[in-house]
Amino acid sequence: MTIPDSSVVVGEGLAKNERYVNGEGGLNTYIPEALYWEKYYGEADINYEWNNGQVEVVPMTDYAKYIMYLWFLDVLRDFLHVHPIAKIIGLETGFRLALPTKTTIRKPDLGVVLHSNPVPLQDHDRSYHGIFDLCVESLSDSSQTEIDRDTIIKRAEYAAAGVQEYYILDERGIETQFYRLNRQGVYLPMPRTDGVIRSLVLPGFQFRIQDLYDQPALHRLVDDPIYSNFISPLYRTERLRAEQAEAQLAQERQRAEHYAALLQAASLLPAPPES
Repeated sequence: MTIPDSSVVVGEGLAKNERYVNGEGGLNTYIPEALYWEKYYGEADINYEWNNGQVEVVPMTDYAKYIMYLWFLDVLRDFLHVHPIAKIIGLETGFRLALPTKTTIRKPDLGVVLHSNPVPLQDHDRSYHGIFDLCVESLSDSSQTEIDRDTIIKRAEYAAAGVQEYYILDERGIETQFYRLNRQGVYLPMPRTDGVIRSLVLPGFQFRIQDLYDQPALHRLVDDPIYSNFISPLYRTERLRAEQAEAQLAQERQRAEHYAALLQAASLLPAPPES
């Protein structure tokens, strides 16, 4: 979801790596896994994944994709602030998928690691050593090859590796999909009851699909029953504090009026002037 387009990568790849970078963003030379980790994984200028010996460039994003991704991330961060049951990591942090037929190293746009995951995500990990519980990809759609990589290839890889839920975000609304792994290890589309996705990996985390495209301000969702249990926790705290202060002021005003009436009844306080 980063980096320049493939036409720029071609020139940079020739200059820096002395290898030909093909038009789909991969190197046509076999790269051993150890060399990928050493030379390509942490490359500062170009973001690479590794597919069983083939190095692939992670395609660049655009603004529309970014703001959809950012809205989703903000909702998820609010949820985890209220329900701290997992850690999230994004963009260029990879994980290794040792599959029955091949090995790949993928860098999902967003990865979720539950605190109950047998492999914890450590604070200074530069790669995740386990399998993410949930992966999110912001669809790369510059070419059909890139679309297929997210919708077909990575879907099959994540399912085989045991990623419990896989979300594909497509700001065009064409390929947006949400998958959950069944007991047979197959991804099935998640139910969309009333247009709402409800996670099982993160119990209580839910969002309206249309909101991914509309991206309403989060503080406007605090009274929406879909989000009211977790959205905008700081805003809700401040609003609750203001409401409590207003209620306390009203209570004190009522108490003062009550005591004034008692004093007036006892002729200890002049009656208020008639209007």
